[in-house]
Amino acid sequence: MEPRLKNGDYIPDGLGGVVRCEGAEALLERVLFRLTARRGGLSFLPRLGSRLYLLSREPAAQRLSAARQYAAEALAEEPVRVTDVELAALGDGQVQLTVWLDYQGTELSMSMAV
Repeated sequence: MEPRLKNGDYIPDGLGGVVRCEGAEALLERVLFRLTARRGGLSFLPRLGSRLYLLSREPAAQRLSAARQYAAEALAEEPVRVTDVELAALGDGQVQLTVWLDYQGTELSMSMAV
């Protein structure tokens, strides 16, 4: 069971703990955590996280390719395969990243602002 995140924070369960989830929902919570954490941000887990925060430094023509690479790199230790990535401008220098995943023959997707 994985803790559920909302806006980057754990959701309290009202009993002193946090709301938890399991199965595909737990997998998506781990995916979200791995994609939002900055790769190298934890010295004792240097391969945890992604480099998606670097997307704005990439030339516009190379951002989609870089997003695919960064997502696949971040999720390499999870039992999923990145099948597609989409970027949509949100304004204010941010983009909406949508990642499609194959998990044991099931297609899953998740979106986040980068």
